[in-house]
Amino acid sequence: MTLVPPTGLVNTDRARTLYGHAGDTWIAAMWRADDLADAVVAERGSAALIRPALADGIGSLAEAPPALVALFDSIEREPDWLDHDRCDRAADALVRHFPAMAIVLAAASLLRGAGNSIAGKPLALTGRYSTMPGVRSVEVGEWLRRVLTPGGMRRDGAGFAYTVRVRMIHAHVRAHLLRSGIWEHDAWGVPIPQPYMAFTLAEFGHIAIEAMGTLGVRFTADELDDIYHLWRYVGHVIGMDDDLNPRNEADHRRIEELYRLTSPGPDAYDREFVTALNADYLIPEFANTMSLPQRWRVPIATAVMEGYERVFLGDADADALGIRHRRIARLLPRLSGVMQLISRGQIRRAGGLDEFTRRAYADRDTEMARMRAAYAMTHDMVDTAPDRASV
Repeated sequence: MTLVPPTGLVNTDRARTLYGHAGDTWIAAMWRADDLADAVVAERGSAALIRPALADGIGSLAEAPPALVALFDSIEREPDWLDHDRCDRAADALVRHFPAMAIVLAAASLLRGAGNSIAGKPLALTGRYSTMPGVRSVEVGEWLRRVLTPGGMRRDGAGFAYTVRVRMIHAHVRAHLLRSGIWEHDAWGVPIPQPYMAFTLAEFGHIAIEAMGTLGVRFTADELDDIYHLWRYVGHVIGMDDDLNPRNEADHRRIEELYRLTSPGPDAYDREFVTALNADYLIPEFANTMSLPQRWRVPIATAVMEGYERVFLGDADADALGIRHRRIARLLPRLSGVMQLISRGQIRRAGGLDEFTRRAYADRDTEMARMRAAYAMTHDMVDTAPDRASV
């Protein structure tokens, strides 16, 4: 186990002292990426065969390169612990609260990630997200829509295929950055290392769940277990090593803590990213939901969104990202109970949970179609985007 940390990390000795073996693993894994996916990118002709192999199976290829065979052997062998029914129940539970989830994935999860300048280097150096953040967010939404669909993570499900595509996007970005000569290996570790992949799962898992609680969302214990089970399997397919792939809430919390503890904090790019995300995506989208005179929408949406961001992040982290103080932030957590009552009323008016869930899926898909049109998207994810040079 390599215990020499990247020089850009901070508090590494403290991480080892506080977290023992987990801290050692976190630091060592900064040098670990995804050998199987990286080998596919390195092997001539393999990457172009990913989509056909996902659609028709590796056996459909006349000649499957060895690296591609190894990757598919890994992803097509389902782990013994996997329960697809639990994944489907998790999708139902999350989609029932899609509006809240859509808000927190940007205003809580993405911004929590932005507090670490090393983790943000691949985005900064490839120019992704600080330009056209709406399009980038819809790309993530297109992946998430496939994952959060009954059967989506089965071998023939779209969520499975899209997750493998995300895995390959990561591998292409790693290869691009390493070829470019601009990646500072000793300071930053490998591009998109295992610890930051684990943190991404926490962004969709515990960070989102906790922030959704501020918006009045309450999951049962069984629903939470199912949700963490789903993200564990997503982690397996996306290339997580078992020792860092989070299994439960405790694992998610520990990953968040290690991420923050060893982070050097945000830099100018991260603050620029937050400004662009708010100005070009979050605030306009939120303003469009308001039944208010046009002149009031953006000012009110700005105050409320920045207020929630301060609630989700805490004042110190919000200050570091340049998010303005908003007096309304003190009031917002008190609305949680009201929002919970509204949610219960919506379920009753729908005639019960099953019908409410069916409508939630339909509403989610309608909203994603609206957003694709609003941002003039003709592709689904970044690997088919017109500006995909680095992937």
